[in-house]
Amino acid sequence: MSDQIKHECGIAMIRLLKPLEYYQEKYGSSLYGMQKLQLLMQKMRNRGQDGAGVATIKLNPKPGKRYISRRRSNSPQYLKEVFEGIFERFRNLPPGKLQDSTWLKENMPYTGELLMGHLRYGTHGVNTIETCHPFLRQNNWISRNLVVAGNFNLTNVDELFEELVTLGQYPKEKSDTVTVMEKIGHFLDDEVHRLHAFNKTENISTEELNDLIIRNVNVQRVLERASKKFDGGYVMGGMIGHGDAFMMRDPNGIRPAYFYQDEEVVVMASERPAIQTAFDVHFSKVQELQPGHALIIKRDGAIDEKRFVPQAERKSCSFERIYFSRGTDKEIYEERKKLGEILADDVLEAVNYDFKNTVFSYIPNTAETSFLGLVKGVESRLNDLKRDKIMSLNGELKDKKLQKLLSLTARVEKIVVKDAKLRTFIAADNDRGALVSHVYDVTYGVVKNEKDNLVLIDDSIVRGTTLKDSIIQMVSRLRPKKIVIVSSAPQIRFPDCYGIDMSKMKEFVAFRALVELLHENNKEYLLEEAYQRCKAQEDLPTEQVINEVKSLYDSFSYEAISKRIAKIITPKGIKPKVEVIYQPIENLKIACPGHTGDWYFSGNYPTPGGNRIANRAFMNYMEKSDVRAY
Repeated sequence: MSDQIKHECGIAMIRLLKPLEYYQEKYGSSLYGMQKLQLLMQKMRNRGQDGAGVATIKLNPKPGKRYISRRRSNSPQYLKEVFEGIFERFRNLPPGKLQDSTWLKENMPYTGELLMGHLRYGTHGVNTIETCHPFLRQNNWISRNLVVAGNFNLTNVDELFEELVTLGQYPKEKSDTVTVMEKIGHFLDDEVHRLHAFNKTENISTEELNDLIIRNVNVQRVLERASKKFDGGYVMGGMIGHGDAFMMRDPNGIRPAYFYQDEEVVVMASERPAIQTAFDVHFSKVQELQPGHALIIKRDGAIDEKRFVPQAERKSCSFERIYFSRGTDKEIYEERKKLGEILADDVLEAVNYDFKNTVFSYIPNTAETSFLGLVKGVESRLNDLKRDKIMSLNGELKDKKLQKLLSLTARVEKIVVKDAKLRTFIAADNDRGALVSHVYDVTYGVVKNEKDNLVLIDDSIVRGTTLKDSIIQMVSRLRPKKIVIVSSAPQIRFPDCYGIDMSKMKEFVAFRALVELLHENNKEYLLEEAYQRCKAQEDLPTEQVINEVKSLYDSFSYEAISKRIAKIITPKGIKPKVEVIYQPIENLKIACPGHTGDWYFSGNYPTPGGNRIANRAFMNYMEKSDVRAY
């Protein structure tokens, strides 16, 4: 993607189902779980560039012994720092102790059977060590300790925060992570208190009472009570001090979650290929966690997938499929190819089916898969053309002309090259922008001057700034007749409020195109009318709020918006004509049929809070307030 946007976090959890001695004997290390967690997180590092954290819990610890360990980092080398810091503790141990699983568990940190890791992408721009997951809620009661991490964003943090205050709590900050942790923690406390009151008798010892509580904590009920008013997209993982654990997914399935289990281990992660690689298992063995369900692992190793909230209409995030998740997933790979293939006719129409004088390429690096699909579609149309030509000649085609016809192929080239990251820290501010614009370079001598069309496909176009300031400027030096920019995603028109850092209307090139067209056609009054309708809904219950921004786009066709976007991203002074082709939303549904979450394209939010966020983002624009909508 040419426009870099921050997005989803990543989460991984491992529960070892055997004693540490088992892994020492079979795999040669009592740190088997930590090694696998490191590999899982490395394979999902695309999901977090701001920090990472790891936490472990030991099962059945003796009183007075530390059983929860945690390490976090927000350094540039966050994963390296986290795991080097963990493994450093074991490097100087003598071989006898390093191979003694019982001694390690009793004396060394990070030797628990329950492990959780998190990769953080900070959507709010705050990147301190305190904002890195996992978060820890501590208590002297083992069953009230709680470790939480997640990939989520809630639209109604203010409401949830006020609920906590009403319950008598005094949260240390107003953030969705702290609010979620305290909400779950409150009902965990209540569950423990209920079991304590129910089981306490004169004939039971404190030790027996604690064991009864631990065995009977109803994690499903805790999550059900805690999440009643959650509005947003989420996958949250939790570990309770005594050894129960859970991974929960929102009722619309907005955020992705997968798990795998066998007789040795249960593993959960945000992406399926990470599990496949780390544990060498087949695609078919990795299951998707169902929306509205939690995978619950009890201390005794019992595993169950239980519903904790009613399932809603499935609206899993299509942007995961287009860009965010790694393309090594079998289904995602095929979907991305289809996104490119399905655009072939629109692209060929834009170049008048001039195969001979059109060069096809892509904007590196993540658009490569959709480019393969586009080439497949173009080649298919070219084969149709060859067949029709041959059939029309009724066998009168001479061998030389036949060979010439058959040799006609799509001209596929690598035109745009992404250079290594430039160091601009020694440049003055007015020079730094010019240096950054050269993150990309081009391949010279391939495009025929003033004769060739140049087609470039990208995953999506969010802001259009990199296209205008860098890519189009650079490829125009190749002197093509026409530049066609193709987006495998539809026009991004609305803010996201479920994890992706897209919250300000003014940053969307599609919205800027809309505003320009409204002014150009003397319809700017529609902006004020929409603003007043948004203001009128501010005090309505969330479920009654309507997205008032959608109707503004109805004033112009999809093609008219694309045409104006092309004008916006065309740098001044370049000679080639620039055209922009966006994926129609209808095509997106064909390419990714099981992932219909398209609110940033369509404005159809899966939860009531989404409409309120869209209106708030629009009001911020109208009020010239440069703040986030959530």
